[in-house]
Amino acid sequence: MKKLKILPKIALWGSLALLPVGSVAYVNAQQSADRDQFRNMEEFLSVYQKIRSSYVDEVDDQKLIEGAIQGMLSSLDPHSSFLDKSDFQSLQTQIDGEYGGLGLSVTLEDGAVKVIAPTKDTPADKAGMKSGDYITHLDGKLIVGGTLDEAVEQMRGKPNTSIKLTVVRPGRDAPFDVTITRAIIDLKPVNWEVKDDIGIINITAFSDRTGADVVDALKSVKRSLGKKPLGYIVDLRSNPGGLLNEAVEVTDAFLERGEIVSERGRTRRSIERWNATPGDFADGLPVIILVDAGSASASEIVAGALQDHHRALVMGERSFGKGSVQNVLPLTRETGLRLTVARYHLPSGRSVQEGGITPDIKVPQISDPDYAKRVTIRESDLRRHLVNDLKQDDESLEKDKNPDPRFSQSVEELKAQGIEDFQLHYAMDTLRRLGKGTIGLARNKGATISQK
Repeated sequence: MKKLKILPKIALWGSLALLPVGSVAYVNAQQSADRDQFRNMEEFLSVYQKIRSSYVDEVDDQKLIEGAIQGMLSSLDPHSSFLDKSDFQSLQTQIDGEYGGLGLSVTLEDGAVKVIAPTKDTPADKAGMKSGDYITHLDGKLIVGGTLDEAVEQMRGKPNTSIKLTVVRPGRDAPFDVTITRAIIDLKPVNWEVKDDIGIINITAFSDRTGADVVDALKSVKRSLGKKPLGYIVDLRSNPGGLLNEAVEVTDAFLERGEIVSERGRTRRSIERWNATPGDFADGLPVIILVDAGSASASEIVAGALQDHHRALVMGERSFGKGSVQNVLPLTRETGLRLTVARYHLPSGRSVQEGGITPDIKVPQISDPDYAKRVTIRESDLRRHLVNDLKQDDESLEKDKNPDPRFSQSVEELKAQGIEDFQLHYAMDTLRRLGKGTIGLARNKGATISQK
């Protein structure tokens, strides 16, 4: 809040006499804004006092103040929020990479908790939770109309304890219950394996040490093979993001030079840039990045930057579209403010806000039996989301909904071939041809495979 400047009339007019006409107009406008702000504060305090004195039940002052703060923040964007003691601790545990819970990334839509994506290999993922699911009850208790923080707090808890979720899934005729046993969500951010001489690196979150772990994974793949692999697949599907500096480190692991991302605040002067340092730990080998509607924020920085530098082929489905930066500003030792302070832009200057990352090759996850019925949720679906300051073309965002005749196999046909993850299978098949020099990296919108 701006400080109100109360000056004696004589001092005020004396200072105005020293200013040029343009400055006088500015001061008049500033004084008018200060008066309006003062009136707004008077109205706020009047409501606060009337609630304290006249509400049917006695109310706690702290509860009123926190409610007022949440109200202010709820008028901004979906990612700005007040962090009470519990929220502050939860955020720290997520950054540290370990907490007790289900492994769900959720948002609030029309008072209902909606799943953005389950984190891979967590209890929620293994129980079959899907992007677009609505959670209406927890242990039989209705949570529609409550706050997101309250729902998240109930879903977290001691490991080995169970909770029953009532789920409404678009395409299903009736709600159904899913009982999930909580576990320590040890967000080991990076896992790797080698299949058919291809290094597969799965990044589940951008928490502390993700960048260093990716470098270790690249080295481990080479050591395990005793030679260089054909290439790498970096799986960022259902990765909700995390720390900006870790996204920069992961991207840097595949680049020799160039800008990775820029952060742009309220004014034109508030621009910060991050650049790659020499040293491509992937040795210039082909890289494919897998993304889907659950790939957000830091995931989109990695995918978008490597796409802009023509260093990787992005495959899968359009990503979530969160192109904003949040800072956690401490208020007390136990509370804080998560506030959107900037938008980030990729090396080409484009923003992913609302639009997300459009894959070079769009590959649906047709091995998922619920794929055709599944409703995805993206940033553009959230109320009060920030607009794309570069005027993203809405029509282009819808093109990825058109069916592609190349992907017409049924789930049963894929199972008969032993294919459980079609997107990964397709990426590996593409990379084998890339490694043998039989396919070109096309960096055009809607690019398709070109055989030689």
